[in-house]
Amino acid sequence: MATSISGILLFGCKEKEDEEKKVSPPEDLMQEHGLLNRILLIYDHCKEMLTQKQSFDTALLLNSAGIIRSFVEDYHEKQEEDYLFPRFQKANQLTDLVQTLKQQHDAGRDITSHVMQLTKAKSLSNDENEKLISLLTNFNIMYRPHEAREDTILFPAFRKIVSQHEYDSLGEEFEDNEQKHFGKDGFETMVSKVADIEKQLGIYELAQFTPKV
Repeated sequence: MATSISGILLFGCKEKEDEEKKVSPPEDLMQEHGLLNRILLIYDHCKEMLTQKQSFDTALLLNSAGIIRSFVEDYHEKQEEDYLFPRFQKANQLTDLVQTLKQQHDAGRDITSHVMQLTKAKSLSNDENEKLISLLTNFNIMYRPHEAREDTILFPAFRKIVSQHEYDSLGEEFEDNEQKHFGKDGFETMVSKVADIEKQLGIYELAQFTPKV
């Protein structure tokens, strides 16, 4: 009997541990917004250097835009467009917001294409430099309120328009999709790539952003 009870306890602990490891669809998307935010900070830093005419390796900006393209636009936003947006439209909930978010996804993809095109060049003319500054500015101005609306309005509302079973199933499907696109530790790999770019630009250490008061 003791062995049987022990086995049940161990099974219960493992089941609880597995439950704790599960990430809900909104939580998964919000973690990815954290990654996007770090690239927005890279964009801010590069924009400032461009404005001040300071030289830096534009390949770092190209690589950042590449992460935006592959992980944010082609994966993260596709998840939203394929799994969240249609369910809100079917439920006739937040349809105006969903329409605006989709339009901004399209606008962001257009900006990313231009950023990648410009940063592939070995040098920039004055006009191209100003164009790149404008692109980075417009991208960040749009995406900060964009992701804030998703985090505070869209994602919390999503739980209310789907069943518990559908909610749980989507969490597993999101995880499967991430592994198909980027491997087992896809998100962690992307975070590591962003950190490498931050280190090369000298903006990795968090303490440097603490104000002296």
